[in-house]
Amino acid sequence: MRSLYLTPLRIIAVAVFTVIGAASAMAQDPRIQTSQLDALTARASQTVDVNIDERVMRMTAGFLSGKDEDERKVKELINGLKGIYVRSFEFEKEDQYSQADLESIRAQLRNPAWNKIVNISSKKDGSLEVYLMSSESKISGLAVLATDAKEITVVNIVGPVDLEKLSALEGHFGVPDLGIEVKSGNKPENKPRSRKNEE
Repeated sequence: MRSLYLTPLRIIAVAVFTVIGAASAMAQDPRIQTSQLDALTARASQTVDVNIDERVMRMTAGFLSGKDEDERKVKELINGLKGIYVRSFEFEKEDQYSQADLESIRAQLRNPAWNKIVNISSKKDGSLEVYLMSSESKISGLAVLATDAKEITVVNIVGPVDLEKLSALEGHFGVPDLGIEVKSGNKPENKPRSRKNEE
C-alpha cells in the first residue's frame, strides 16, 4: 500500500526534473530572440533584418570562392556555424528608443551561460557589449549589442566562433563594422567604429 502511495509522488518528481532539465537546455540556447524589437520598426528610418540559418549558410558557402582571399577567409569562418542573425534600426532623431526597448535582449544575456567579454560605453560614440556562450571550453555562440543615440544593432552568431577571425565577418551577411578587433590570445579589443552616417 505504501509503494502505491509513493508512485504518484515519484511521477511528480520525475515530471518536475524533466521540466527543469528542459528549461535548463533552453536556457543554454545561444540563439537570441529579437522579435520584441519589432515595435521599433515603425519608428526607424532604416531597418536591417538578417536571418541566415544553417541550411542557408551551407548554400551560401558554396557560392564563395576559394581563390579570392577575402571570400576564402569568410568561408573558413562560417564553416560549422549554425546561424547568423542581425537586427539593426536607424533613427532620424535621438530619443526614438529607450533602454526599456532593449531590456528583452539584456534579460536573455544576463543568463549565467553568457559571459560579457567587452563592455565599452561612451557618451559620444555610444556603447558596445560583446557576450560569449561557451561550454566545455568551446564557444557555442556570440552576441553583440551596439547602440548610440540614433542606432541599435544586435548581432547573434550561433555556433563555434573563431574570435581571431571574427572581424572577417564584418561587412558580410549583414554584419556591420562593430569595431571589434581580436589580437592573438583571443583578447578582444575595441577599434574606432566607423559611422556611416557621420558628416
